[in-house]
Amino acid sequence: MIALDAIDIRILSALQKNGRLTNVELAEQVSLSASPCLRRVRLLEEAGIITGYRAQLDPACLGLGMSVFVDLRLSHHNDAASDEFEAAILRLNNVINCYLVSGSADYRLEVLVKDLQGYEVLLRQLQCLPHVKDIQSNFVIRSVKAQAPMPIAAS
Repeated sequence: MIALDAIDIRILSALQKNGRLTNVELAEQVSLSASPCLRRVRLLEEAGIITGYRAQLDPACLGLGMSVFVDLRLSHHNDAASDEFEAAILRLNNVINCYLVSGSADYRLEVLVKDLQGYEVLLRQLQCLPHVKDIQSNFVIRSVKAQAPMPIAAS
Protein backbone atom coordinates (compact mmCIF):
# COMPACT_ATOMS: atom_id res chain seq x y z
CA MET A 1 0.00 0.00 0.00
CA ILE A 2 1.31 3.44 -0.86
CA ALA A 3 0.95 6.49 1.34
CA LEU A 4 -1.70 8.82 0.00
CA ASP A 5 -1.14 12.55 0.24
CA ALA A 6 -3.70 15.34 -0.07
CA ILE A 7 -3.36 15.53 -3.87
CA ASP A 8 -3.87 11.77 -4.25
CA ILE A 9 -6.99 12.02 -2.13
CA ARG A 10 -8.32 14.91 -4.26
CA ILE A 11 -7.63 12.86 -7.41
CA LEU A 12 -9.41 9.80 -6.04
CA SER A 13 -12.35 11.85 -4.79
CA ALA A 14 -12.75 13.58 -8.14
CA LEU A 15 -12.56 10.30 -10.08
CA GLN A 16 -15.11 8.66 -7.78
CA LYS A 17 -17.54 11.46 -8.61
CA ASN A 18 -16.80 11.38 -12.34
CA GLY A 19 -14.57 8.70 -13.81
CA ARG A 20 -14.92 10.26 -17.27
CA LEU A 21 -12.93 13.38 -16.46
CA THR A 22 -10.20 14.05 -18.96
CA ASN A 23 -6.71 14.34 -17.52
CA VAL A 24 -6.79 18.10 -18.19
CA GLU A 25 -10.12 18.47 -16.33
CA LEU A 26 -8.86 16.33 -13.46
CA ALA A 27 -5.60 18.27 -13.23
CA GLU A 28 -7.53 21.52 -13.08
CA GLN A 29 -9.79 20.23 -10.31
CA VAL A 30 -6.88 19.10 -8.15
CA SER A 31 -4.67 22.11 -8.90
CA LEU A 32 -1.91 20.29 -10.79
CA SER A 33 -0.56 20.57 -14.28
CA ALA A 34 -1.55 17.79 -16.68
CA SER A 35 1.71 15.77 -16.73
CA PRO A 36 2.13 15.35 -12.95
CA CYS A 37 -1.58 14.59 -12.65
CA LEU A 38 -1.36 11.83 -15.26
CA ARG A 39 1.74 10.40 -13.53
CA ARG A 40 -0.10 10.28 -10.21
CA VAL A 41 -3.16 8.60 -11.75
CA ARG A 42 -0.93 5.98 -13.38
CA LEU A 43 0.82 5.34 -10.06
CA LEU A 44 -2.55 4.94 -8.33
CA GLU A 45 -3.57 2.47 -11.05
CA GLU A 46 -0.29 0.53 -10.85
CA ALA A 47 -0.58 0.35 -7.05
CA GLY A 48 -4.02 -1.23 -7.45
CA ILE A 49 -5.84 1.61 -5.69
CA ILE A 50 -7.69 2.50 -8.90
CA THR A 51 -8.92 -0.85 -10.15
CA GLY A 52 -10.90 0.25 -13.19
CA TYR A 53 -13.45 2.58 -14.71
CA ARG A 54 -17.03 1.76 -15.63
CA ALA A 55 -20.43 3.22 -16.33
CA GLN A 56 -23.10 3.07 -13.64
CA LEU A 57 -26.34 1.76 -15.12
CA ASP A 58 -29.91 2.16 -13.92
CA PRO A 59 -31.27 -1.37 -13.39
CA ALA A 60 -34.90 -0.26 -13.82
CA CYS A 61 -34.12 1.21 -17.24
CA LEU A 62 -32.74 -2.20 -18.22
CA GLY A 63 -35.86 -4.04 -17.09
CA LEU A 64 -34.30 -5.20 -13.81
CA GLY A 65 -36.69 -3.50 -11.41
CA MET A 66 -36.39 -5.91 -8.49
CA SER A 67 -33.35 -6.11 -6.22
CA VAL A 68 -33.05 -8.93 -3.71
CA PHE A 69 -30.50 -9.77 -1.04
CA VAL A 70 -30.20 -13.51 -0.65
CA ASP A 71 -28.56 -15.21 2.31
CA LEU A 72 -27.34 -18.75 1.66
CA ARG A 73 -26.10 -21.42 4.02
CA LEU A 74 -24.08 -24.35 2.76
CA SER A 75 -24.49 -27.93 3.88
CA HIS A 76 -20.72 -28.46 4.08
CA HIS A 77 -18.08 -26.09 5.34
CA ASN A 78 -14.88 -27.10 3.64
CA ASP A 79 -12.71 -25.67 0.88
CA ALA A 80 -13.99 -28.05 -1.79
CA ALA A 81 -17.64 -27.21 -1.12
CA SER A 82 -16.94 -23.48 -1.04
CA ASP A 83 -14.91 -23.62 -4.24
CA GLU A 84 -17.63 -25.58 -6.05
CA PHE A 85 -20.37 -23.23 -4.83
CA GLU A 86 -18.38 -20.09 -5.74
CA ALA A 87 -17.61 -21.40 -9.22
CA ALA A 88 -21.32 -21.98 -9.79
CA ILE A 89 -22.26 -18.49 -8.52
CA LEU A 90 -19.83 -16.89 -10.97
CA ARG A 91 -21.90 -18.33 -13.82
CA LEU A 92 -25.17 -16.64 -12.71
CA ASN A 93 -25.50 -13.27 -14.46
CA ASN A 94 -28.31 -12.00 -12.23
CA VAL A 95 -26.00 -12.23 -9.19
CA ILE A 96 -24.23 -8.87 -9.24
CA ASN A 97 -22.43 -9.24 -5.89
CA CYS A 98 -21.52 -12.23 -3.75
CA TYR A 99 -19.91 -11.99 -0.34
CA LEU A 100 -18.60 -14.62 2.05
CA VAL A 101 -19.99 -13.39 5.38
CA SER A 102 -20.01 -14.19 9.06
CA GLY A 103 -23.18 -14.70 11.07
CA SER A 104 -26.17 -16.90 10.34
CA ALA A 105 -25.47 -17.08 6.59
CA ASP A 106 -22.38 -18.25 4.77
CA TYR A 107 -22.88 -16.07 1.68
CA ARG A 108 -24.87 -12.94 0.90
CA LEU A 109 -25.84 -12.31 -2.70
CA GLU A 110 -27.20 -9.20 -4.32
CA VAL A 111 -29.34 -10.11 -7.30
CA LEU A 112 -31.26 -8.14 -9.91
CA VAL A 113 -34.31 -9.55 -11.69
CA LYS A 114 -37.19 -8.21 -13.75
CA ASP A 115 -39.96 -9.12 -11.31
CA LEU A 116 -41.19 -11.74 -8.83
CA GLN A 117 -41.52 -14.35 -11.56
CA GLY A 118 -37.94 -13.64 -12.59
CA TYR A 119 -36.85 -14.14 -9.00
CA GLU A 120 -38.70 -17.45 -8.84
CA VAL A 121 -36.69 -18.66 -11.85
CA LEU A 122 -33.44 -17.52 -10.22
CA LEU A 123 -34.46 -19.04 -6.88
CA ARG A 124 -34.87 -22.44 -8.55
CA GLN A 125 -31.37 -22.05 -9.99
CA LEU A 126 -29.99 -21.15 -6.55
CA GLN A 127 -31.67 -24.17 -4.99
CA CYS A 128 -29.85 -26.41 -7.46
CA LEU A 129 -26.40 -25.02 -6.72
CA PRO A 130 -23.95 -27.41 -5.09
CA HIS A 131 -24.03 -27.65 -1.29
CA VAL A 132 -26.87 -25.12 -0.77
CA LYS A 133 -28.71 -25.98 2.43
CA ASP A 134 -30.84 -22.92 3.18
CA ILE A 135 -31.93 -19.75 1.36
CA GLN A 136 -33.41 -16.56 2.84
CA SER A 137 -34.57 -13.71 0.60
CA ASN A 138 -34.86 -10.02 1.50
CA PHE A 139 -36.59 -7.87 -1.12
CA VAL A 140 -35.41 -4.28 -1.46
CA ILE A 141 -38.27 -1.83 -0.98
CA ARG A 142 -36.19 1.20 -1.97
CA SER A 143 -32.58 2.25 -1.94
CA VAL A 144 -31.64 4.84 0.64
CA LYS A 145 -27.93 5.03 -0.20
CA ALA A 146 -26.16 3.24 -3.01
CA GLN A 147 -22.94 3.57 -5.00
CA ALA A 148 -21.55 6.00 -2.44
CA PRO A 149 -17.92 7.05 -2.85
CA MET A 150 -15.42 5.37 -0.56
CA PRO A 151 -14.30 7.40 2.44
CA ILE A 152 -10.68 8.27 1.69
CA ALA A 153 -8.20 9.49 4.25
CA ALA A 154 -4.51 10.29 4.06
CA SER A 155 -2.35 7.39 5.20
